[in-house]
Amino acid sequence: MTEPEISLRDVRDGDLEVFFDHQRDPGAVQMVGLPSRDRPVFDAHWARIRRDDSVALRTVVVDGAVAGNLLSFVVDGRREVGYWLGREFWGRGVATRALAAFLREVTERPLHAGVVPHNAGSLRVLERCGFVRCGTDGERILLELAR
Repeated sequence: MTEPEISLRDVRDGDLEVFFDHQRDPGAVQMVGLPSRDRPVFDAHWARIRRDDSVALRTVVVDGAVAGNLLSFVVDGRREVGYWLGREFWGRGVATRALAAFLREVTERPLHAGVVPHNAGSLRVLERCGFVRCGTDGERILLELAR
């Protein structure tokens, strides 16, 4: 089996429809521990983060199809990373390869991430990309990438 071709690019307006559908998937919502947004709230959220120059934001493209997104943002003075891929791209190494590429673009360190304990897949992705566990906040396992 050949590995899928994975690339990152700037977010385009048309990508948002795919992102909206991804965050409506009940299984994905359960995995990330975040609620789905209705369309007006989703659109306002994405308009805000696309305007924010401190947010690094990329679309993940797999074999020519929009697969999801990666972003890095500042919360309470700490730069964090996050990502969301459509379920059809889970378990294929896409998240690990896309995050590794994103980490070559976002060079600020340390970087932080948080994962709900039952999301073993995301925990593995982050650890494969060099993140190490550094604590919990009561709801999430906290990880840090120092190098």
